[in-house]
Amino acid sequence: MSRFPEAVLVLSLIAGGAFAQGLGLGREATPAEIAAWNIDVRPDGLGLPDGSGSVLDGEEIFTETCAVCHGDFGEGVGRYPALAGGFDTLADDRPVKTVGSYWPYLSTAWDYIHRAMPYGDAQSLEDDQVYAILAYILYLNDIVDDEEFVLSRGNFDQIVMPNGENFYFDDRAETELPLFTERCMENCKDSAEITARADPALTPEE
Repeated sequence: MSRFPEAVLVLSLIAGGAFAQGLGLGREATPAEIAAWNIDVRPDGLGLPDGSGSVLDGEEIFTETCAVCHGDFGEGVGRYPALAGGFDTLADDRPVKTVGSYWPYLSTAWDYIHRAMPYGDAQSLEDDQVYAILAYILYLNDIVDDEEFVLSRGNFDQIVMPNGENFYFDDRAETELPLFTERCMENCKDSAEITARADPALTPEE
């Protein structure tokens, strides 16, 4: 999930509209247009709409809208990715990265299903349907073990993803960058000379 605040998107749309108007182009985005873009869900659940869905309802919806690509039990069909299983494979040469085995945040799955699925008919699912599908995916991955389980905005942040603790924020700016010498961007050498050439067809003599 993005670490940038959603305000960046909103300000970009507004500022971009204002800049375009200064050139005599376009107009400012309306609140409705901004809201249509502002559909991301963050790891802490911010952005989640109210709603709920059960494992049993999710199974039915999943079978109708998702199984043709992902299989009835999330095993994946052909080149389409598996959504369940893959536990204890992340150290393998070919790890199976599923919602259960790999994804750190449940909100990432909600956001992606809501934003991009089903393939070819994105954003056609109602919020309750997304909750239900995700509840079924949790069940397929044994993250919940009760087929009567209902996933909702109220209990969403109580779901702990198995691989969540193995993710951490990118700290290279603090831990690695200081190890490098000062970067040079201009006049870094007194002179430059060719020390080797590729095939003449790629590096002509003249």
